[in-house]
Amino acid sequence: MKTDFTAEDRKTIEEGIRVKYAKVAVSAEGLFQYPTGRAGLEALSYHSDILQALPESALESFCGVGSPFSLGEIHEGESVLDIGCGGGVDTMIAGIMVGATGHVVGIDMSSEMLERARENLSRTDLANVSFQECSAEDLPFPDQNFDVVISSGVFNLIPDKLKALREVFRAMKPYGRLMMSDQVLTVQLSEDVKARVDNWAG
Repeated sequence: MKTDFTAEDRKTIEEGIRVKYAKVAVSAEGLFQYPTGRAGLEALSYHSDILQALPESALESFCGVGSPFSLGEIHEGESVLDIGCGGGVDTMIAGIMVGATGHVVGIDMSSEMLERARENLSRTDLANVSFQECSAEDLPFPDQNFDVVISSGVFNLIPDKLKALREVFRAMKPYGRLMMSDQVLTVQLSEDVKARVDNWAG
């Protein structure tokens, strides 16, 4: 899983992603080639009872590519990490699932998205959810800390996926679960690193 990216390449990729998601924090509408907001959640078969528990303004910020919750159950009392939490919809859904005895942390690299997530959270009564700015490649959590790690549409954006996965498994408890939905390539990856970086950043 060699990346071949220089420090400058990584800076270009990260800046491109930050710029896009600063726009998404305001409104996700029209910025993706798939439905977002409530329409996206309904298309991905999120349970209507869960959606009714969250404010409409929070649902509007959803831009995931799939439901990590379709991959298994999250139980009351568990600890959950949401990688690339965006506006915090999946994070808050996990917060409802784990109940008052569990806790959920959402992380993101975009300060604008985290601001939106915290604003969304403030419109709920969830006291077991928090948000933190950091990279999946360098998680600021102790070893074996989470029962479940969820993610939707984020790992495709991470330059060093192997490093991020190592961090996930370090921070996950033995027999923990990684529940991830994402986009994958269906064509040959370009050998031209500059073209890959430009596409990634765009």
